[in-house]
Amino acid sequence: MQNSFPMREWHIKHMEKIVIKFVTGLSESATNWEKRQNKRYGRISNVCRQIGYDIKQGATNEQVLMLLQKIRNDSSFSSLRENGGSIERLDEVEKHFMPKENSYSWN
Repeated sequence: MQNSFPMREWHIKHMEKIVIKFVTGLSESATNWEKRQNKRYGRISNVCRQIGYDIKQGATNEQVLMLLQKIRNDSSFSSLRENGGSIERLDEVEKHFMPKENSYSWN
């Protein structure tokens, strides 16, 4: 049997890195280059696109939501939560990947 998602673990780790990087945000001492890169690649639309690609390649929506809960509650992420605006960015990502409550079907 062939593995339909041969790089699943890599995509899960990549998704984690992307979320943590976005939630962390820019440091106060960010260089102009870092600010420019963040303006170009650090927006929520780009983050969601990258996570969406990781989901297509084997990561699951549940894993994304579990990671967001872990960041929100786990003591190992306490310093990340102290960053200014990190909870708002966490909420923003969560909003994009929460299951839709009112999904209507016309069938």
